Amino acid sequence: AQTGTGKTAGFSLPIIQKLLPKASSSTSPARHPVRASILTPTRELADQVADNVRSYSRHTPLRSAVVFGGVDMAPQTAALRSGVEIVIATPGRLLDHIQQKTLNLSQTEIFVMDEADRMLDMGFIPDVRRIVYQTPHKRNRQTLFFSATFNEEVMRLARSWTLAPEHVSVTP
Repeated sequence: AQTGTGKTAGFSLPIIQKLLPKASSSTSPARHPVRASILTPTRELADQVADNVRSYSRHTPLRSAVVFGGVDMAPQTAALRSGVEIVIATPGRLLDHIQQKTLNLSQTEIFVMDEADRMLDMGFIPDVRRIVYQTPHKRNRQTLFFSATFNEEVMRLARSWTLAPEHVSVTP
């Protein structure tokens, strides 16, 4: 779907709805494992998606954090260590946090690739592949690809990382 069609709301609101039954008001980070991961190709988009997720979930106990490169990791690390259910990230910085063990994706139920075509164009697919292997098997997670264009390479990835993928096309 093209820009302006409501893609962010289209995946964020169902994620929040699905995670709400498991939401915890506990202050313990252990009660807030990462259950949804949203990957974006740029920090600007990550920030925009994070703003939307925070806005949509503001009256819930769900916690979210955004992580991207080009800034100090310390505040991001502190946010992740406090426990978050939804993480919005760029691939490189997400891998940094995985490697430093400040982030664990083993309980991820929903994995979203926003602007999948741009991630391909920008050469992020090897990083995304490494991230996907940190999440539960495709039988145990929902995987969503959002893209302005859906070329054969994106479709190939969708087939390899999902079970019975569905293709939905939306116009503004």
